[in-house]
Amino acid sequence: MSGAARAPDEERIARVALNRLAEPGDPRMASVVGELGAVAVRDHLLSERDLQGLATDVAGRLAALDPVGDLERAARRGIRFVVPGDEEWPAGLDDLAAAEPLQGSGGPPLGLWVRGPLPLSELASSVAVVGSRSSSMYGVQVAGDLAAGIAREGHGVVSGAAFGIDVAAHRGALGAQGVTVAVLACGVDRAYPLSHRALLDHLADHFAVVAETPPGCAPTKLRFLSRNRLIAALSRGTVVVEAADRSGALNTASWASRLHRAVMGVPGPVTSEPSVGVHELLRSGAGTLVTRAADVLELVGSAGDHLVEPRRAPERPRDRLPRRDRQVLDAVPLVRPAPSDAIARTAGMGLVEVRSTLERLAARSLVLGSAEGWRLAPEP
Repeated sequence: MSGAARAPDEERIARVALNRLAEPGDPRMASVVGELGAVAVRDHLLSERDLQGLATDVAGRLAALDPVGDLERAARRGIRFVVPGDEEWPAGLDDLAAAEPLQGSGGPPLGLWVRGPLPLSELASSVAVVGSRSSSMYGVQVAGDLAAGIAREGHGVVSGAAFGIDVAAHRGALGAQGVTVAVLACGVDRAYPLSHRALLDHLADHFAVVAETPPGCAPTKLRFLSRNRLIAALSRGTVVVEAADRSGALNTASWASRLHRAVMGVPGPVTSEPSVGVHELLRSGAGTLVTRAADVLELVGSAGDHLVEPRRAPERPRDRLPRRDRQVLDAVPLVRPAPSDAIARTAGMGLVEVRSTLERLAARSLVLGSAEGWRLAPEP
């Protein structure tokens, strides 16, 4: 990253301090920082006094923070704090400023803590693949296949490193030698869930692990909800593979819709509880049905890219026959040969026309003639 454009140091330091002060996804903080700038907001909060002239609780807490030390300690652990103005700042995050808050969360992040060599700007064409933690084998297989297909075409895969669909998506992308990034609801120096430490370390070594929450912080329910908006904003579209009727994956899909990104869902068996939320997403028209990577890429790609031909059964030689020829062919028996006059009666056509038609069909290897009559030729 040497030589790359960087935000002013004072702006970064102020954003680190405010990032420690406020919960991730606080829409009020995002709004005022967007309007006044992080340095002005920090200085205003530091100067706050109550009626007795004493520093307010907010001012006291802010003064006790050590943002410069936070940055130095993070850097020693290979963690950087990316903010607007940095060359690698993902432009898609800025779209959060115009999106309505959802469940009390909203606005662009003050910055992102990143562990890993991948510049976040390279996620501009990425796709989010999310879904249930309590996934079925069907869901795991589909998520892995989708992610692999997306990654093979050069698109990054973004997910949350959770059990079930998330981890299947990461592994699918890795299996295809593609790019994949995890967005966490805790500090990037923590492994959550703990059993995914090896996966997260691998992503940090080769790609990136990202969080809005400062290093050392634990995950909470609210932080998961705040995290979901980042997954949606970092991606061109979100695919939901299995989600119950109350699911964090559906929250991510709602954020994608608010950001005018593509929202997609993979159908499951109609009796499947893990797919209830996805089916409602599709039934309501809030998401587009996809079943393979090609469907996803057509929706998130640039105009004219990854166009998908409608699926059709393979064309057979008889499909191009004129209607009268098909009428005769339908009257020809499969096993026991029939004479021309019997075929003519069955087809409801004249004998002369049927005989000439049978000769044409024989020339195309669709029927076989013998002394006993005519029968269908075996399928090639």
